[in-house]
Parts: sequence; structure tokens; C-alpha cells
Amino acid sequence: MTMRELQAFLRGFVAERDWEQFHSPKNLVMALSVEVAELIEHFQWLSESESDSLPPETRRKVAEEIGDVTIYLMMLADRLGIDPLEAAWDKMEANGRKYPVERARGSAAKYTELGSN
Repeated sequence: MTMRELQAFLRGFVAERDWEQFHSPKNLVMALSVEVAELIEHFQWLSESESDSLPPETRRKVAEEIGDVTIYLMMLADRLGIDPLEAAWDKMEANGRKYPVERARGSAAKYTELGSN
């Protein structure tokens, strides 16, 4: 399934239930925030290594939350007429300029702290 197909499916799912009235951009971004927080809960007190090797049941729950996050993000993008893939590519191009390999490799510093060569 493509992103456009997912957006079309979600649009139909919402329309069948008459939920458009609840899906303003403000409400969608708030719901997205809640779902991201639910995803975070699964990792909150884990060590780095524990977060890398989740038990199967936790991994299943994380997958559900990733699904929820994806759904709300796709609905928000659709509502605002934003192509999520185009937005991601544009952002990665900007990140490439902010974080050139020769300065950013192996560093977690923000681009404003990388300095110039």
C-alpha cells in the first residue's frame, strides 16, 4: 500500500463514520501528540540495550502505537494538503546542508554547535 492509498483509505474510513467534524488540524495534532506519548511510555524506563531488544509483547504494543502515530500523521498531512514523502525529502535535504558529513559524523551536537572547518 502506498501513502496515497493509505490516505484515501483513512479518508473513507473517517467519512463512513462522520468523523470529519472532529478532525480539524488542531485536533489531529493533539491526537498525534497523545499517541506519541503512548509510544514513549513503552521506552520510558528502559536502558539503551533494553530498548534495543524488546520482548515480543512489548514489540507488538509498540507496533500498535507506531500504527496510531502513522495514522494521525497521515490524516493531518492529508487535511493540510501536505505530501508527507515530499516533506520528508525536503527536510532531509535541509538536514544535509545543516549537518555536512565532514562536521557531523559521529557527533550528536546540534548544527549550531558543530562549528565550521
